[in-house]
Amino acid sequence: MASSYSTNSKLELITTGEKAGLWGTITNTNLQILEQLSTGYLSSAQLASGDLTLALDNGATSNGKNLYIKLTGTLGANRSVTIPDGAERVMVFEDATTRGASSTFYTITVKTVSGSGVVLPIGSTSLVYSDGTNVSLGLRKQGYVTLNSSTITAYTAVDGDQILANTTANPITVTLPASPATGSEITFIDARGTFANNNLIVNRNSQPINSGTSNLTLTTNGQAFSLVYVDSTRGWAYKTNTA
Repeated sequence: MASSYSTNSKLELITTGEKAGLWGTITNTNLQILEQLSTGYLSSAQLASGDLTLALDNGATSNGKNLYIKLTGTLGANRSVTIPDGAERVMVFEDATTRGASSTFYTITVKTVSGSGVVLPIGSTSLVYSDGTNVSLGLRKQGYVTLNSSTITAYTAVDGDQILANTTANPITVTLPASPATGSEITFIDARGTFANNNLIVNRNSQPINSGTSNLTLTTNGQAFSLVYVDSTRGWAYKTNTA
């Protein structure tokens, strides 16, 4: 009977009485796979030229078995990083990419082939897990999104964004996520002390802000605060506010 392979790690499982003379080689390969799963570091997973599909090869090391993956490259479009269906995995992704041209920020989504996934905030390091069907967020170290109004006047935020807004040249409109989960958080910081001259407008995107149905216009220089999503009734609430 031929070998089989474990579901999550693709370790080779040898049938009793098979693979005479190869047990040592196969065991060493299995140990290398276990080492990659527990400590493996992929230092440059390029997204410049297109999406990235991670592999879980049977009985061999492969890029999708690394614990920590650093995403790199200058994006020219929205990108996806795809994990194979059926495998339960815990992985860490560091976003070291440049998210596109000066007027456009592209997104990165980590997902399974057929399920849902997680959008990585710019500059973040995220621990994600797959249940074999969908990818979900476990833990995250947040990064910063720099918005310079000389080139960017509109931006759609994702959960976890910390936004440094420079409105020296023009007002900026930031649209909140359309389908936030309880606990989703966005931070806004006046990077140049210019909100009074050129406002930052927070578009509520159909969700309430402090139970209200109006967009939020920031007009105080030096303002810095966070919004946390509560529920569909309260909507986004102030976590901190220096207004």
